[in-house]
Amino acid sequence: MNHQLSSTIGDQKDTEKTTLQFFSETIEVSTLSPLAFFHAGEEEFTGQRFFWQNPDQTFTLVGLGHAHIIESGLNEGRFEEVDQQWKKLTQHVLTNEENVRPVLFGGFTFDPANTQTGEWDDVPEAFFAAATYQLIIRNGHSYISTNYIAEREDAGLFQKLCKKRDELLRASYTLEKVEYDKPIVVESTEPNKAAYLTSIEQVTNLIQKKEADKVVIARSHVLKFQEPVASANVLAQLMNEQQNSYLFGLEYKNSFFFGASPERLVKVQDAYAYSSCIAGSIKRGRTSDEDERLGLELYNDTKNRSEHQYVVDMIGKTFKDNCSSYTIPSQPELLKIRDIQHLFTPVEGHLKNGATILQLAKTLHPTPALGGVPRMRAMEVIRQYEPMNRGLYAAPIGWLDDRNNGEFAVAIRSALLNSSKAFLYAGGGIVADSTPQSEYEETLVKFRPMVRALGGQLDDE
Repeated sequence: MNHQLSSTIGDQKDTEKTTLQFFSETIEVSTLSPLAFFHAGEEEFTGQRFFWQNPDQTFTLVGLGHAHIIESGLNEGRFEEVDQQWKKLTQHVLTNEENVRPVLFGGFTFDPANTQTGEWDDVPEAFFAAATYQLIIRNGHSYISTNYIAEREDAGLFQKLCKKRDELLRASYTLEKVEYDKPIVVESTEPNKAAYLTSIEQVTNLIQKKEADKVVIARSHVLKFQEPVASANVLAQLMNEQQNSYLFGLEYKNSFFFGASPERLVKVQDAYAYSSCIAGSIKRGRTSDEDERLGLELYNDTKNRSEHQYVVDMIGKTFKDNCSSYTIPSQPELLKIRDIQHLFTPVEGHLKNGATILQLAKTLHPTPALGGVPRMRAMEVIRQYEPMNRGLYAAPIGWLDDRNNGEFAVAIRSALLNSSKAFLYAGGGIVADSTPQSEYEETLVKFRPMVRALGGQLDDE
């Protein structure tokens, strides 16, 4: 029933010999809960589901089953390989609905050159999937596309797929009233805390010696639960508490990577590109007066403004190289979300002919807010001193369709769920006057939304 035709990088023999066609039939359905649809696929499609919702909730995407996967183990060329394979796969799209296009969803790892082992060992450097059952909710309208890929149309297979689609729809409507209890945390630990604090000292010394201007160092926080936690449950908690963020979830085998990121990496719509410069942060205040005072403190802080300008300069250069025209405001504004406020500068521009969203994602990743300055030296320092492998954390995650529209977020405020254990991640930019304690406290602020959503509590609360 789960029809899958895989296109794994390095083994293209089957797809090279034949011309594949992408068959897609779309129906519009009455208002449907995306979480219920995701949950409805639990029994048959666990390990093959994804979820995406933008901050203003005008676009939601859910995928069940794999009609096709593209994955790469390449250190170099992985963005280009995914781009090439997706274009090849969608050369021949047969659909009954021109305004609802086939979508590819997935993400890239932060650094393929990082050789540290751990919870990310099984995850490829790039993993993307086109869903067998694709739900898109856009501006209040819900569409379900049933997709399969073959050399020729297969009426028997399509009939079976549509029967399963109808079963999923019925199950979704019955699951809409399900209430999800927060997981029960039985243990909360900070792996490699001592190594993290030492790394801050070491990296600060390097920066003081002018070996780099800024390096972002991250760490992990681990929660153990009383029992295995379902992917739908953690999504429900995020949807309840972090509605104004990019909500994302990607299953891979027995793991579920999910998060609520405030940061757009890049969006492309009808050849117009958008990005967000987000760097520099401070906690929210307990009162409106305190919140305003903290916001002004952030806005006028030399260290945070300097960090922010690194990001503005880099993203601005990317848009200059890839756009025929672009705009960048001269001053940042404050972006306030539930637990934290950031310096924020939007960037937008009209793409040059031939520029693609994956080309932009490759050029933008990692931004100085997640890597450092200069980029290559910062990456070397991270590999040497950061006491973990980031995996998909802090890397591009998102979607694209067959017309070069799409959107990628930076996968921060995120976690990897493995049954009854969750690995959470947070980091901060190290500069010449950084101190281990202040950087540690900054990560606590960034951990808080995810820890709270998962039923945990930090020591400072």
